[in-house]
Parts: sequence; structure tokens; C-alpha cells
Amino acid sequence: MKKGKKYTEALKQVDKNKMYNKEEAIELVKKTSITKFDGTIELAVRLNLDTKKADQQLRGAAVLPNGTGKTKKVLVIAKGDQATLAKEAGADYVGDSDMLEKIEKENWFDFDVMVATPDMMPALGKLGKILGPKGLMPNPKTGTVTTDPAKAVKDVKNGRIEYRTDSYGNIHVPIGKVSFDTAKLIENLDSFMNLIIKTKPSVVKGKYILNISLASTMGPGVKIDNTIYER
Repeated sequence: MKKGKKYTEALKQVDKNKMYNKEEAIELVKKTSITKFDGTIELAVRLNLDTKKADQQLRGAAVLPNGTGKTKKVLVIAKGDQATLAKEAGADYVGDSDMLEKIEKENWFDFDVMVATPDMMPALGKLGKILGPKGLMPNPKTGTVTTDPAKAVKDVKNGRIEYRTDSYGNIHVPIGKVSFDTAKLIENLDSFMNLIIKTKPSVVKGKYILNISLASTMGPGVKIDNTIYER
């Protein structure tokens, strides 16, 4: 695939062999953003994990201190008081079997995140084949199956992100927009990296964080010196 002229120009500003400090890396990613719209800054972390082993797979959710700059639509599957509280907390859609029917019969997916109470999971299980491949199936590990859907809604609206390792031990997450202040992006970056360090599987020996890079939407990757986060 031939890269555009803008990308080639942006790439020239990045020293491929250099490990930048956090501030330099973020400034450079902002400078090399080539989209007309306000691009997202994506963090990629490569970890020394053997993801074939269940105890070396990382999965969870985090609320970034300054959010991601993207507002997500939330669907809550709950009944009674829980449904009322979720609606008050700002859920975009709330329902139970009616919503599940809408998804199944109308192929309706006008939401980014689905939250459900545990009692609704048996009914939801039937939609596993539809929701699973789209990454929309609620999961206790990411806090989307919960007895407190109102809190989950607030977290999502405040910039909660989900993460999981791929088969190579990589994690990709957004940490904000190009328009964000550098200090806020650093805060989001540190917050997420500290979480990754805290959840390091005890079986991992030797170097844990292999490499870290940042890139804006369609922009070139910029490597960060990973020794910054070595404990």
C-alpha cells in the first residue's frame, strides 16, 4: 500500500532509532497528525506475555483521568430500579427483552457499549453469536456485567476504555485526542501504564514491557523509552 505524501512528510520528522521521552513523543505525535479532523492518539504496548497461557492474558477496563475525547453510546439491559437508575445516570438506551429482540430481529446496533445486570445474562447468552464477534458481549472482567449499571454508565461516559492482549501480547488503547493538552495526555498515558504494571502476572520473569509506541490516526508511530516505566 502506497502511503500518501502527507504521511511520508510526517514520517521524515520521526527518528526511527530513537526512544523518545513521554513529552517529546506526545509533542511529535501531535505534530505528525495528518488528518483534517481531530485524530485519536493510540497507545500500543508490547508485553512479554505468552498469551497461550490463561494466566498471562490481560483483560480489563480503565477510566482515564481526562477521558478519551469520544462520547460513547451506552445500552443497558436491566429491569426495575436498576433500569431507572441507569437511565438517570445517562444511559442512551435502557430495556430488557424488548432491546434484545430489537438487536436480534432488526440487526440494531446503534450503541458502542452494552452493560447488563447478572440476572439478564441467561437471556443475553442467546445473542452471543451476534454480540461476541462485534466485541459487544458484556463481561464481568470489563465491568459491563454488574449489579451497579448506573456506575458502569458513568464510567463509560467519563472515558472508560477496555483493553485486552492480542495473541502476540500487544495491547492497543486510545489515550485521548490530538487537540488534548500534552499534560493531560501524559496523565492518561501514565495512568494506563501504571495499571498495566500493577496487573503484571506474577509468572512473568525478566523484562515485562518490551516496547511502547504512540501514533495519531493515520500518522506514523513514535517509540517511547520503556525504561521510564521499569520498576
